[in-house]
Amino acid sequence: MRRVNWFIAAAALMGALFYGCKGKEQTAEAPPPEQPKAEAPAATPKGETPPTAPAAVTKQGYDHALLRPAALKEKAPDTFKVKFSTTRGDFTATVTRAWAPLGADRFYNLVKHHFYDNASFFRVVPGFVVQFGISAYPPVSAAWADANIKDEPVVGSNKRGYLTYAKTGMPNTRSTQVFINLKDNSGLDPQGFSPFGYVDAQGMKVVDMLYDQYGDSGPEQDQISKLGKPYIDKSFPKVDTIKTATLIEGAPAAAKP
Repeated sequence: MRRVNWFIAAAALMGALFYGCKGKEQTAEAPPPEQPKAEAPAATPKGETPPTAPAAVTKQGYDHALLRPAALKEKAPDTFKVKFSTTRGDFTATVTRAWAPLGADRFYNLVKHHFYDNASFFRVVPGFVVQFGISAYPPVSAAWADANIKDEPVVGSNKRGYLTYAKTGMPNTRSTQVFINLKDNSGLDPQGFSPFGYVDAQGMKVVDMLYDQYGDSGPEQDQISKLGKPYIDKSFPKVDTIKTATLIEGAPAAAKP
């Protein structure tokens, strides 16, 4: 399953920014403008126990705190920066909490505990968005499958360079997936996509270089969640990766988006 929906032939020009099932209609109504879409978490079969981390988790390269999403509730600073070191180079994102407090707090906690380290830019659609935010480690993905946050008012606009959470197409389904707008996607604003930060012009030069030839035919989101980065490396070796995403405290206040 992917966080991408194709509704009718005309929608072939518009990649869904929600997360959902590839090839399955999200609604019977007229197709909305292209939207970043995140995969809806799979339900745990009745009588089964949700996946947990393996015994050798300390060798897996992730912070054990990530297995307890409910405990990661630290309030973010009013403004902070995140440095992304990627396979294409480095760029910095500036987050302003006032734009989307719940989203900023979630992002702050994820970055602080290195959720995005080794994660892939699994969806890069030229002239639309770069999407990332599925953990490289299946136990972590399983832990965050239902850890959603509520929607927030759209304070600014989805302009080029701005960061926003993907959704499943249902209310209050923001979780860990984020997209960077590659152009002015203001059509997403009335659909409830709330920007919470931005990448400056210099950083966008790096973002623009991320491998984009897979487009919407790239990695399946459910496969990334189940199999982790080895699935990407084997089946989509040209996909770019976040080596590390780290906090830079004390960033200056940013202008309203």
